[in-house]
Amino acid sequence: MQAYELDILKGDWKTSKTEIVSGKDGKTVLLTTPVTGCSTKDITHFSIDYSTSYTYYNGTGADCKVAGKSEGKYTYDTETKLLTIKYNNNGDQPYRVEILSSSELKILDLSTDIDYNADGVNDRVYMSFKR
Repeated sequence: MQAYELDILKGDWKTSKTEIVSGKDGKTVLLTTPVTGCSTKDITHFSIDYSTSYTYYNGTGADCKVAGKSEGKYTYDTETKLLTIKYNNNGDQPYRVEILSSSELKILDLSTDIDYNADGVNDRVYMSFKR
């Protein structure tokens, strides 16, 4: 199973949206932020050798240029669905994989403490990717 899921994970992914979901019920979407402008070109890449990179773009209008690239390593546990990304000069960033298919990846940020709707319960931040 590990090799199969890693095979699906490997390659280039484009961020499609970020969602903040109520921590109280785990269902109510409080905010959806679609990726727009040059950020639609941003690519997160996973390799079979556990290396990863994030290439990001900026600019105005159709004039998009590579603004930078972060590189690092990742681990993925298919039983717990824990994906940990460590870019160079950063600490471990833990995520839980909610959806992984050939065309869609959705992860829950496990390191973010945010109470977006101020109800006293930390809310969940999900990132969705497409290819």
